[in-house]
Amino acid sequence: MQSPDRGPARRPWSSRRSALAALVGGGALLVLLSALLGSVPIPLVPGLEILLHQISGGLLVPDPCAVLPPHAPSCATLTVIVWEIYLPEVVLALLVGAALGVSGAALQGVFRNPLADPFLLGISSGGTLGAAVLYVFHFEEARADLFLPLFAFVGAVATGLLILAVARGRYGSVETLLLTGVAIANLLTAVLALVLLYNPFGGEQVTFWLLGGLGQADWEKDGIAFGALLILGTLVVLYGRELNLLQLGPDVAQSAGVDASRARLALILLASLTTAVAVAFTGVIGFVGLVSPHIVRRLAGSDYRVVLPGSAVVGAVFLVFARDVGYLAFPGSALPVGIFTAFAGVPFFLYLLYRQRRLAPMGAL
Repeated sequence: MQSPDRGPARRPWSSRRSALAALVGGGALLVLLSALLGSVPIPLVPGLEILLHQISGGLLVPDPCAVLPPHAPSCATLTVIVWEIYLPEVVLALLVGAALGVSGAALQGVFRNPLADPFLLGISSGGTLGAAVLYVFHFEEARADLFLPLFAFVGAVATGLLILAVARGRYGSVETLLLTGVAIANLLTAVLALVLLYNPFGGEQVTFWLLGGLGQADWEKDGIAFGALLILGTLVVLYGRELNLLQLGPDVAQSAGVDASRARLALILLASLTTAVAVAFTGVIGFVGLVSPHIVRRLAGSDYRVVLPGSAVVGAVFLVFARDVGYLAFPGSALPVGIFTAFAGVPFFLYLLYRQRRLAPMGAL
């Protein structure tokens, strides 16, 4: 085996590190330009000046919009659109994309399955049912913007805890947990159908929730999401060493001083809570957690101490890019961002499924 200190082994890591650095730099540029993209067109130069003015408190650009193009909205209107509507959407996309990316990486490591996804355990079904209860029964309509994330979060967390409680036992295993999640997700789907039959007029809002969206973003929600996801995401990232050992089997992990059962349980619980927070603010956005870890592993290898934070970065960039594609493909419309993550994620999922079938064939049709 070649020493990692030699030149030939050093070059691939150098190129991978350069690719990750380029991804971070490109992501930062994407975020800056994304804050000018939405249903109302924003002139590039005045929009950038407004951003720099607001971010620096007027130090970098004392007088934004000094020269506006003809027929452009007023400077005050542009400031409200960029700073109060577009940028909170972009920040929420960053936060939720990072949460889904790190959760997907953690679950793929726990289940040792490259097809695992943050919604594998049915957490999204619980969040959707919580949101449907608010929509259908009109609870707290006057403060729906505040109570919708709360209802969705409670539904998602309750579902996750129920799955863990049912799956744990003398003969509990990762496979049992997975099958329990699938069963409870189908049960909650049936309950959701009954709830919508009670009041069909709530179905349109629930449908948009199932497709995922960023239209409810504002700075207050971004602040709450940032605090919760920073804590939960950091705790997940700290389990990088344990995930590396779990890939070698529970016996090897145990010999290295890692309690495999406790580590798996903690990671599943943290990933479920992280996903629940994301679902609470945006609805169901699929495939971000599936795609992001694979991109990081392709660029930087399989060390989970790199894969976990890297998946957060890729997930954040991926979701912001999906938001931008929606506005570019359908100008003037604010379509659910989950539509565009599905267009990217489904072909990727089929590709992974094809690769897995080639590696471990289960018989020909």
